[in-house]
Amino acid sequence: MVSAVFHSPRDPSPGPMTVGAGNVVPLTAKDAESGAALSGATAHGPAATAGLPADASIATSPAARERILTALRGMAWRLLPPVAGLLLLLLCWQIATQKGGPFPTPGATWEAAVKLFADPFYRNGPNDQGIGWNVLYSLQRVGLGFGLAAAVGIPLGFIIGRFEFASRMLNPLISLLKPVSPLAWLPIGLLVFKSANPAAIWTIFICSIWPMVVNTAVGVQRVPQDYLNVARVLRLSEWKLVTRILLPAVLPYLLTGVRLSVGTAWLVIVAAEMLTGGVGIGFWVWDEWNNLNVQHIIIAIFVIGLVGMLLEWALVSLARRFE
Repeated sequence: MVSAVFHSPRDPSPGPMTVGAGNVVPLTAKDAESGAALSGATAHGPAATAGLPADASIATSPAARERILTALRGMAWRLLPPVAGLLLLLLCWQIATQKGGPFPTPGATWEAAVKLFADPFYRNGPNDQGIGWNVLYSLQRVGLGFGLAAAVGIPLGFIIGRFEFASRMLNPLISLLKPVSPLAWLPIGLLVFKSANPAAIWTIFICSIWPMVVNTAVGVQRVPQDYLNVARVLRLSEWKLVTRILLPAVLPYLLTGVRLSVGTAWLVIVAAEMLTGGVGIGFWVWDEWNNLNVQHIIIAIFVIGLVGMLLEWALVSLARRFE
């Protein structure tokens, strides 16, 4: 027997018919429902027969639930310690200030921060600008000083690591100048440049150059001798030797020096701006101290730490991409 479905032109929805040996027998409703159920089970599997989406059984499987729970536990394990540390800091702060005194409470500092960040980019004159402008001016000085330090320090590190004569000549000078306090360089900058802004950039430059020089030189000195022997056999020029062999091998050391230099530069700029004045987060902190606004000083401390943390995070992420 052969089954078929006929649609009459006059009846748009007739019941299915069975074509037999020379006769036409109408199917019963029960037979039609069982055929539809069989067709659905064949086309979509057991989940479709139960009236569920095709991937419902996969999404609710024990393995999938276990993966979801593992991901949630990992996220909680990453977030819980820093949140607990922050809450501990706030608790100690609240306990220390609950009896009053010149130091503000966390609640009072939060209210001041809400008002401060409601308009962080206002301008009421050259010496009265929002905290956003002060942070941007400080980052601009850090960028200039750090960029100059990288332009000088990285090639100098390659030279010191590559040539023994240069290493013996410059290592004593680096050992002598590297421990000098950043603020000791600021009067030299003021004497030479006769202006506060170039003096601050000079201080950042001279203090952030040493980590890049030292780490780059150490990286070059630790390049396997076999690499250099291959370059000698291939008669590579010094430029090709640096760009094709030394630079890829030294890159992790170089990025470590860059990361340390950025942290040093951000530390130096706050102290330098306190002494030179003008616009910047360091000057803003000192100006708020002159106004006895301790709440804003605490807010500035958190802002300085947050910006430094973001700079550190960005460079660590960059270093991991080249590992």
